Formats: sequence, structure tokens, C-alpha cells
Amino acid sequence: MSGPDAETKMQFLYHLRSRGVTDAKVLAAMEEIDRGPFVRGLFTGRAYEDMPLPIACGQTISQPSVVGIMTQALELTPRDKVLEVGTGSGYQAAVLARLARRVYTIERHARLVREAMQLFHELDLVNITAIVGDGSHGLPEQAPFDRIIVTAAAEDPPGPLLAQLKIGGIMVVPVGQSDAVQTLIRVRRTDAGYDYDELRPVRFVPLLEGLGKDG
Repeated sequence: MSGPDAETKMQFLYHLRSRGVTDAKVLAAMEEIDRGPFVRGLFTGRAYEDMPLPIACGQTISQPSVVGIMTQALELTPRDKVLEVGTGSGYQAAVLARLARRVYTIERHARLVREAMQLFHELDLVNITAIVGDGSHGLPEQAPFDRIIVTAAAEDPPGPLLAQLKIGGIMVVPVGQSDAVQTLIRVRRTDAGYDYDELRPVRFVPLLEGLGKDG
């Protein structure tokens, strides 16, 4: 599959910068990871627009600027072990894999995990482990994590995930009680507890417990 032409890519990156994605390493990762293969079906022609798009299992692929803002907020280093809750299309995990040492991504829909793993293999992203599971409980067997990113909205930052964050670690999570009003929160774990920053309004699908009913 051919990637976007030079002008499309330039416009894509310009739009990211105009929306507040200014970290050079994050922009480089998003230039390198083509969003096109992660968008399937009727919406393939809109892969380079800054908008969320439907994917299988009633889920969405986040708009690129939100992927960039969330990635930037994690303040990743090449040594970091990252947990992503909500694999979805796999696009966010692929961007993270360019910036971190190891990415564990957990998703309640088995079909999405299969499709994402196929793309990771095609892109030779060997530092991602994708798991079918209930992301609201995190991944205790691999904890603690340097960074945690949640791509679904919870009413509050989930306790099990906070507990799996290293001292000095950062979690980025959308928080809100309705589809209409959500806020992207950055949580830093310190020796004394947790510090919270509100970053911007967002809209995400809800964080659900249990596994998806798909094959």
C-alpha cells in the first residue's frame, strides 16, 4: 500500500502543529507511522484528515491531533515501558512504539487485536505486545509501568491503573461522566501521591469492563 503524497503528508504535519503538537520527536514518529493502513473500508480516503473515524466493533480511531497531544503529554523517553488501554486500530500503539522501549496494549475486542497485530507485523514494530483482556484492570503481571495511556473515558482515573504506575510515572486518561463533557487528564505519581493536570476537552468512547462479544 502506497503512503500519502508529499503534499498530503506536509499538510497533515502542519495541521498537527497548528493544533498544539509541537514536540519534534512526536511529530517525527507521526510522520513515520502512516495512518492510512489503520483506516479501513469506506473511510480510507479520509485517513489524513484530522478527525476520528469509525473502525470495527463500534470503536473509533482517534483524530491525529488528539493522538499527538496524548503522546506528547506522556513525555516519553526511549527507556520507557508503556501500557496502553484500548488498542483500537493500533495506530496510537504504533506511534508509541517509535518513542518507547516497550509497549503493552490491551483491548477487549479480539478482532481488533488480531487486525492490529497483523499491521504491527507488517510495519516491523517488534516492541509491541497486544493482548485481549479487560483493560480496566490494567496488566498486573507486567506492572509497574513508566507510562500509561488510556484511550477510553472513565468517570475517574481507574484505581488499578494508578496502582500500576511507577513512582515518577505519568498516566494520560480522558475523564468524564458523559459522552459530551470529558477532560484529558495527566496524572503524575510522586512519593507523596498523585498530581493531576487538566489538559484539554476531548471526546472518547467509554471505558467498559469485561470482554467484547466478538470472535
